Amino acid sequence: MAFKKLKSIFDYNGDDEGKNGSEDEYYTVNEEKAVKEAEKSGNKMILLEPRAYSESVQIADHLKNRNSVVVNLKRVTSDQAKRIIDFLSGVVYAIAGTMQQIGVGIYLCTPKNVNVQGKITDDHEKRNKNNNNEDLDW
Repeated sequence: MAFKKLKSIFDYNGDDEGKNGSEDEYYTVNEEKAVKEAEKSGNKMILLEPRAYSESVQIADHLKNRNSVVVNLKRVTSDQAKRIIDFLSGVVYAIAGTMQQIGVGIYLCTPKNVNVQGKITDDHEKRNKNNNNEDLDW
């Protein structure tokens, strides 16, 4: 029985006219299924721009629910941004996740179940590294 199902998947007789639906419908169905699966498993990517320190608890809740969060701190003062980063660093440590700066004031926080590969370098980091190397005389 399983062989018949497998054969029907790969069997092609060159006749596409008998099939109902379109390619767009096929991908829409799969996209909806993927969204439902993501909601069940908690694999979402949440984008947040907090406007106050109090919103950092909401970010922590998303991380505890095993969702990845991109935090844009451009709408808060530098003091509030530091407090939010300190708080989120503790949250990320507690859940064995990771935190990476992906831009100026933009951080990616991920729980343990998400594997992040690669690193984004900032032009400012490159300049500082080059300047520091020029200061050394050895």
